[in-house]
Amino acid sequence: MEFNPARTIKITALLLLLAVITQVGYTVMYVAEMNPPKQFFWGLETLLFTILSAFATAAMVQAKRFQLGWAAIAASAVLNVVQVSIGLTLFIPFREAAAQTETLQPLARAIVALSFVIYYAAKLLLGMAAVVFGMNSMKDGNKALGGLTALLGALALVANAILITFGRDGFLPSPVAGASGVVATLLLAFCLMSLAREEK
Repeated sequence: MEFNPARTIKITALLLLLAVITQVGYTVMYVAEMNPPKQFFWGLETLLFTILSAFATAAMVQAKRFQLGWAAIAASAVLNVVQVSIGLTLFIPFREAAAQTETLQPLARAIVALSFVIYYAAKLLLGMAAVVFGMNSMKDGNKALGGLTALLGALALVANAILITFGRDGFLPSPVAGASGVVATLLLAFCLMSLAREEK
């Protein structure tokens, strides 16, 4: 199978869409107190972002433009792999150890804090990519999708930058950054699907 630019872009868009569906599914189950299976959801996210990093990098190499956008997607995928892997492998052991030994509680909290910083950085980069590809969609005539994508991308970029700078205990609620990043990613996927059709 030949992975030409159009196919590479389309697969990248589909991987982003699947990642959004996975994140929304986990969040809905968590809010509804349905005890979502973390191993399945986080393991699936790790798999999706691992593959996404390869396809976004391939798209960046193949592309004659939008290198910043592709680089942002590829870097965010790598960061997401690291962030989710921390959650999968370290959250439970450190939580259990902290429950038994009080002196380990600050370390357990630090592990969670590290994971969130990486999470915000990944969402910031996806917001940046949404701005890049949203502006392109506007330029190509799709002003509604492009404008909304760029707007939500800018919001995600700024919100996550604030949380990285001032921390989760700052003035901006963490869900604002997460939600804006997820919506921006969804719209980014739609913009990439439109771009894939242009590449054919």
